Amino acid sequence: MESTESHRPLATQQQAFLVLTAIGICFGDIGTSPLYALRECFHGPHSIQLTEANLFGVLSLIFWSLIFVISFKYLVFVMRATNKGEGGVLALTALAIYRQKRHLPFGLRPLLLMGLFGAALLVGDGMITPAISVLSAVEGIKLATPALENWVVLITIGILIALFSIQKHGTAKIGSLFGPIVISWFAAIGILGVFSIVQSPGVLQALNPLFAFQFLYTQGFDSLVIMGSVFLAVTGGEALYADVGHFGRKAVVLGWYFCALPALVLNYFGQGALLLRQPELVENPFFYLAPDWFLYPLIALATMAAVIASQALISGLFSLAQQCIQLGYCPRLQIIHTNEEHIGQIYVPAVNWTLMAGTIWLVLEFGSSSNLSAAYGMGISIIMVVTSILASVVAWSLWGWSTWKTYTVLTVCMIFDLGFLAANSLKLDDGGWVSIVIASCVYFMMTTWKRGREILISRLRAKSYPFAQLQKDILLNPPARVRGTAIFLVGDVEMTPPALMHNLKHNKVLHEKIVFLTVVSKEIPHVPENDRVEVHQLAPSFFRVIAHYGFSDSPNIPALLNKCALNNFGFRLEDPTYFLGREILTTGAGRSGELSFWRKKVFAIMAKNATVARTFFKLPQQDVIEVGMEIEI
Repeated sequence: MESTESHRPLATQQQAFLVLTAIGICFGDIGTSPLYALRECFHGPHSIQLTEANLFGVLSLIFWSLIFVISFKYLVFVMRATNKGEGGVLALTALAIYRQKRHLPFGLRPLLLMGLFGAALLVGDGMITPAISVLSAVEGIKLATPALENWVVLITIGILIALFSIQKHGTAKIGSLFGPIVISWFAAIGILGVFSIVQSPGVLQALNPLFAFQFLYTQGFDSLVIMGSVFLAVTGGEALYADVGHFGRKAVVLGWYFCALPALVLNYFGQGALLLRQPELVENPFFYLAPDWFLYPLIALATMAAVIASQALISGLFSLAQQCIQLGYCPRLQIIHTNEEHIGQIYVPAVNWTLMAGTIWLVLEFGSSSNLSAAYGMGISIIMVVTSILASVVAWSLWGWSTWKTYTVLTVCMIFDLGFLAANSLKLDDGGWVSIVIASCVYFMMTTWKRGREILISRLRAKSYPFAQLQKDILLNPPARVRGTAIFLVGDVEMTPPALMHNLKHNKVLHEKIVFLTVVSKEIPHVPENDRVEVHQLAPSFFRVIAHYGFSDSPNIPALLNKCALNNFGFRLEDPTYFLGREILTTGAGRSGELSFWRKKVFAIMAKNATVARTFFKLPQQDVIEVGMEIEI
């Protein structure tokens, strides 16, 4: 009994720490929504007249959207659908496609395309979220010091440049501060809301869902327009799902119900109470909640919360890029691990600087958070529709739900998802097109790379020399053997490495030990260490090694081969030399069913700019020999 009781405080402390870190990482996006969500309903480019009835209707819509979309859809339903503990649209897509237990009448390809486009939409969101969050926070300066109004955009750009510039150092050193800062943020906005509600308690009537239904009924088409602004209050839901793998569903649920949700509701209703008393403050009700002495501290706290919200999304896109590389939808990019103890903390320079350029362009193009809000929401609303469909497929095919239960839950989710999608579609001309254009470009490159690699592998396979014939040739005409181990990286386990044939043809030698190494990406986030490697002896001194990695794993070939040697698989890494094939691509006229000429050009450019294999697989540069081969695609 004493042993059990002694473990309980430790378990409680661990859970409390998980909740703290989950609040710091998961809730930054949705936690900064009060900066602009309610304001846009009555003061943005897609606003409605501020009356008591309209205010109560909007507040009711915001509250019940938080309840149904976040509390029900994501926390109760979607977060159950994790792929070995990992969340996010790509993990969900892999779960829906590769772990089927029932036959789907429409096939798997539509699910794959939806999932890929959903992942592409996250890139646009990764540009818009930092821009609108930081811009909204900095705009509080206009209230405190009107003379600085013209400096808002420049200050915002400076903060964004600093934010993206520190990414290379990783978040490990400052990560422990995220939780306390975000908790302080939620405490501050909740307390400000309480003080305002106490002065106008009648605003709490808006908790009644009848006000939402009445607003939708009486306003007609205008209510659909406003739903696009109401949607801004729930845009962080997808981030909660993407980060659930880091902390577990329980920590996210506790953080939501005991911290984020109460603070958000209190602040939204506090802003509503302020507008009941002083409707002329509709330009920025969030900052007007603060007394004069607290305005500057609130601006500073809001800026830190916005930076944290942006940081979480940027880090998520680094992970998304790694997943796309492992699944074969993105060329190899340089991936830098910023923490030796936590493999998930990575930095991808190409993604980082692309996001920075896009984010700064958005700030300059739109100029204010009100204008930028028109661009915000379209992509996320589509992602939410995709998530609902994929999660329903998982529930039906993997969890064994009945058809009627699956359709019932899907219908409830779709009522909100399609309503928000229709509302955000009205903002296409005013900026909603931004996320669609960005996603379309990313999706085009993802599918081009995947198909191009398939064509390239087929060309290499056609030129491959049968291993059985190679053995006969070696027996008939034995080449000179040199000491050491030659490791040939080959993309297809059925192929004899073309680099081996080139080396044998031109140098007339073979090493004592020869390893054909193939890296295979699995449709799960992580492959356990014990299941990571297969070793087969093909012939005396010839070995085939197959390395299995999940889409969230980072390959380290020397470490893996050293483990094979230590486990006495039949070969030792004595004087290893890594032979890599470097394809020199030329574009031909093409064949039926293959890429068009201009897509082949794009593929060739992507291949040329991909990170070299020796860097991606962490090979020692002094031990690598590259063999060039010209291939027409």
